[in-house]
Amino acid sequence: MATPVTKEPKVKTILISQPAPIDGKSPYDDLKEKYKVQVSFRSFTKVEAFTAKEFRREKISILDFGSIIFNSRVAIEHFFKLIVELRVDMPADMKYFCITEGLGLYLQKFITYRKRKVFYPKTKEVELNALFLKHKNDKFLIPCAEASQNDLTVFLRKNKIVCQEAYMYRTTSADLSDLSDVYFDIIAFFTPTGIKSLFENFPDFQQNNTRIAAFGQFTCQAVRDANLRLDVEAPTAQSPSMKMALEEYIKKVNK
Repeated sequence: MATPVTKEPKVKTILISQPAPIDGKSPYDDLKEKYKVQVSFRSFTKVEAFTAKEFRREKISILDFGSIIFNSRVAIEHFFKLIVELRVDMPADMKYFCITEGLGLYLQKFITYRKRKVFYPKTKEVELNALFLKHKNDKFLIPCAEASQNDLTVFLRKNKIVCQEAYMYRTTSADLSDLSDVYFDIIAFFTPTGIKSLFENFPDFQQNNTRIAAFGQFTCQAVRDANLRLDVEAPTAQSPSMKMALEEYIKKVNK
């Protein structure tokens, strides 16, 4: 006799392990409207800025690079805070690459667009990769968290593009004690540090019916290394963003 197929529970609640958008708008708003799911935000990590003295120990000269890559708002904020402390005057021909259009728009708070060169993909990850390949003779600086693992760096080095990670802040686990009695159908992670924070806060965490979503190969590997079940993986060719990956999963299980 065939074993009955157990249907996955419907998704009603999602926790995005990132800070809530400052302007109250997010790409996940469509999910709330289309599928009537509740989407909550809660950062699993907290950020501590590097001082100018700490950064100088890396012996990196920012002006040795003609292009800067930003992969988060935190990276943008800490980069521009640090160059003020370092008294670095950014040249007008410096190029800025952002991994999403949203980051490109956020960058307007820190630079004057008409005097700078800003690049970002309009839609998919493949367009982002094409941008870097088009400028493969540039030298790229990537502001990031201390000891971070970056999918982008892997891609650049694989394609023999000169790049250097510059640690400008560190991430540590946030206090998540307020979530101890709260259940979510899906928890979405974006960094291995988020997985680390989960177990530092809840050493006895049992996944049970909680679905785990992860973005990026290092985050996905951290999920597997923690012996968790990875239910939603991004980016993929079909779902280059976390929002798209979550939508595909919700459409499948909420029938």
